[in-house]
Amino acid sequence: MTLEQAARGVVDAVVVYDGRLLMVAAQDSWGLPSGAPQLAESAEASAARLVYELTGYLVDGTSVLRPQPAAGEDARPAVVCQLLSQAPSAEARLGPEQIRWTRFAEAIDAGLPEAVRDYLVGHTPV
Repeated sequence: MTLEQAARGVVDAVVVYDGRLLMVAAQDSWGLPSGAPQLAESAEASAARLVYELTGYLVDGTSVLRPQPAAGEDARPAVVCQLLSQAPSAEARLGPEQIRWTRFAEAIDAGLPEAVRDYLVGHTPV
């Protein structure tokens, strides 16, 4: 991702822990924590910052899933993040009712981007 793309784009955070995916309330449904990177911020750093700001959980962005964009669409990076804290900070923008942990099997059918669904399918506990 170039600096120009990072300044304009949106990054999705794929926070996983114990076979579950962190999801946040997004209008009428649930989605991934996401937002715009700051200038010169990597996708991994953006994801970690966004998750903390929204949910209060400390995470590290470990790897970027490269989506295959549809014709005419920009690639929207999704960053796999590992949970570093057991409990969220009180400084989160979202309240506890706006945050939930969803089992991978349920999250796969939640309208997530293809790259994220593929990741979850490949990492679903048996």
